Amino acid sequence: MNTHVHRHDHDHAHAHDPAAVSGGRGRKLLLAFVLTTVMMVVEVVGGAWSGSLALLADAGHMVVDALALLLAIVGAWMATRPADARRSYGYGRMEVLAGFVNALGQFVLVGWIFYEAVVRLLHPGEILSGIMLAVAIVGLLVNALVLRTLHGHAHDDVNLAGASLHVLGDLLGSLAAVLAALAIRWFGWLWADPVLSLLISLLILGSAWRLLRMSAHILLEGVPDGMDSALVEASLREADPGICDIHHLHVWQLASGSRMATVHAELEEHADGAQALRAIKQVLLERFGIQHVTVQVDPGRCLDASGDCAGHGRP
Repeated sequence: MNTHVHRHDHDHAHAHDPAAVSGGRGRKLLLAFVLTTVMMVVEVVGGAWSGSLALLADAGHMVVDALALLLAIVGAWMATRPADARRSYGYGRMEVLAGFVNALGQFVLVGWIFYEAVVRLLHPGEILSGIMLAVAIVGLLVNALVLRTLHGHAHDDVNLAGASLHVLGDLLGSLAAVLAALAIRWFGWLWADPVLSLLISLLILGSAWRLLRMSAHILLEGVPDGMDSALVEASLREADPGICDIHHLHVWQLASGSRMATVHAELEEHADGAQALRAIKQVLLERFGIQHVTVQVDPGRCLDASGDCAGHGRP
């Protein structure tokens, strides 16, 4: 009678202290929230006074942004909370949820800008270009400062990516307001205000769609971008001579920069299980940056091989 022994190993190594990282990002988000809120009030007053849709649209964008940044701050704070009995992985995925909600908010905002722009094109009104230009320039400078503050980690952090997306929309909106104010002041083109607002809304729409896809992919436990699961499986098969089969491979991302994997490794009859286990973990960490690994080592045919386990990453 054959006896099958299953060994499970978990690697929880992390290159950085998540609490320290999230704390630093939380401070950046808080600064961005304060600056955005102040500038939002300035643009509301300036837009209402000058009659500029571009300023009002950017102010409306900042209302959403202020809420989005506040949500991102909460997400960064929640990410520092440790795991508990109900949430064994902790709260790191809160940042992904924040990014997902931020993207949805952008779609609502674009719809409002589009509607207002059409109304302004059909029924143009007087615009005080001097006030509009002054407020737009201040907004451009403030948004550039906020974007610079957030941009450092936005490429690998969905939470900061969502916040940066909103601020980038603000920056583009302020730039559009500056151009519209100049066109109105120099040429009397009242239509420049709603037209540039429409163009900016299309740019925001594209960025929002990319963020929505990225955050939804993580929430659906998709393979991290740039990673080929077939290549991971092939690399593990060659990790150690004692490995005769790799199956039940799953690779996903809990949150930004937090790659995880589970895998079954079937070994030759007299293979060294501990050595094979170390080789698998080393390959996953060094070649693919996967820090949290769960490995089931089967010294023989997999106990789950009833037709469902064998294959390339089947559940």
